Amino acid sequence: MAEIRHPEDPTETYDGFKGIIISGSPSLASHGEDSDYNKGIYDLDVPILGFCFGHQEIARHYGGTVVHGGREWGHAQLQLTGAHPLFAGLGPEETVWMSHYDSVTSVGPAFKELGYTEGTADSPPHRYAAIGSDELGRYGFQYHPEVDDTEHGDEMIANFVFEICGCEPTWSMEAFLEEEVEKVRAQVGDRSIFLLASGGVDSTVAAAVLGQALGPDRVHLLHVDNGMMRLGESQAVLELFADLGLDRHLHFADASQTFLDALAGVVEPEAKRKIIGDTFIRVFEAKARELDIQEHLLGQGTIYPDTVETGGTKRADTIKTHHNRVEIIEEMIRAGRVVEPLAELYKVEVRELGERLGIPHAALWRHPFPGPGLGVRCLCGDGEPDLAHLDEIEDLLSDVASRVQIQALALPIRSVGVKADLRAYEHPVLISGDAKWDQLRRAVSAITSKVPHVNRCIWNLGWVDARGVQSLASPESASPVPGYMTRDRLDLLREADHLVMGALERHGLYDQVWQCPTVLVPLRWEGSAGEMVVVRPVRSQRAMTATPFPLPLGVIVELRESILALPGVGSLALDLTSKPPGTIEWE
Repeated sequence: MAEIRHPEDPTETYDGFKGIIISGSPSLASHGEDSDYNKGIYDLDVPILGFCFGHQEIARHYGGTVVHGGREWGHAQLQLTGAHPLFAGLGPEETVWMSHYDSVTSVGPAFKELGYTEGTADSPPHRYAAIGSDELGRYGFQYHPEVDDTEHGDEMIANFVFEICGCEPTWSMEAFLEEEVEKVRAQVGDRSIFLLASGGVDSTVAAAVLGQALGPDRVHLLHVDNGMMRLGESQAVLELFADLGLDRHLHFADASQTFLDALAGVVEPEAKRKIIGDTFIRVFEAKARELDIQEHLLGQGTIYPDTVETGGTKRADTIKTHHNRVEIIEEMIRAGRVVEPLAELYKVEVRELGERLGIPHAALWRHPFPGPGLGVRCLCGDGEPDLAHLDEIEDLLSDVASRVQIQALALPIRSVGVKADLRAYEHPVLISGDAKWDQLRRAVSAITSKVPHVNRCIWNLGWVDARGVQSLASPESASPVPGYMTRDRLDLLREADHLVMGALERHGLYDQVWQCPTVLVPLRWEGSAGEMVVVRPVRSQRAMTATPFPLPLGVIVELRESILALPGVGSLALDLTSKPPGTIEWE
């Protein structure tokens, strides 16, 4: 059994453990940040493996050196220095995923280098990318083996767990389901559950688990139309739960105006998430009073694999607030009034569980949709440009852009990203030019690694002027316009999103693209007729990392024609950024 422990937990809580993994962190080992964790773990006679920050801490604790300035993120080629049980069954070169500012430059006498990265055009070689001491049972990976972009990361972790630590594989989805059903029954007792059922993969599977644990008579489902759903979404959700036999107590609330009133004039992304979360609970409580079921427990399909992003530990740097962990819900959790049967699963595991519960493929493999819905894809602003660092960006951008043969324009807005587990609230860059996919990817990599204060690159797919004339020319300037959470802007975004989803389905790409947010940005090119729409197709599994999906040219042309024809849309762009440095969502 695996357990998550906090850095401050006393040493005795590790009794019976066969190994320890120290995770990454937004902190800088070179500066001694977060160095006050319980170092008593190093006195334990069990193997320890560190990822990223954990790797640096292990190196430093045993006499190595960690320096700042070794920035490296994205794919890298790990060159193994020889055979080792950690890499059993793998080749001499492995593709790994880097995301760090600090680097190990030397190791203590008990350690040896197990692997290094050769470097790329955008980053220098890095020694000590993998280190180990068989004598001490201490090992470190500078890269992140837990993400999908490290091609054989699962095998590396498995080698540590089974070969180094001597564990036995006993976990199974069947055993998890059986255990979770018993946990739900124990927590709920003779009470019932009231679940906020969005219709997404997580809430649907959670509802099925609760139904199996308690029976349909004790599971109330509430679907709330918050005004930020996809086109026709609510009707489809109600039909899905009816098909699953979970409509015995299926309730619906059209609270769109309530949410819009609460969000009126709000522009800050974190404030929006918290307001949406609070409003969900207020609507839930009002419906519970109406149904006279105030004493029911709150069920949620929330999963928390992105602990760093959502600030799930007190040492984590919050990239985004989880709308299901606002203060009202935190209070309910502390009071034991919240049931979350999927909390520790990854999305891929949720889908596996859903298959075992008989949920249809189409429901399980629909694109992930954030709890706040289009609320985090309808960007808001007061029309004031964000000019911080733009001069510095432009000075470096022109040089980098000319070398990769594209045009580039830094935008006077910001979007959220993540670099080395740190929140990176920085500027997007618009790139223009007739370029092939590989050239565009190289351009994005060069810009995001070489130009500070930039975390995202988007490719200009065209714009339309007030006369309806389309152009692919690179705009010379862009200006923010006032844009708030209104029904008209959400309707516009709904139409654009519908066009994107339809195109993916018609061209057989829906199942190849893991997620494809469509974003409305209150930004207008000089001479354009309306706001900017950004399309962000990505590949991923666990959402911890993601890579842009190369849409075929025919799909791009189709989207350009259809989206730019929407009244209120002035320009269209394609987000080409990996995660990191850009998060999947813009807010």
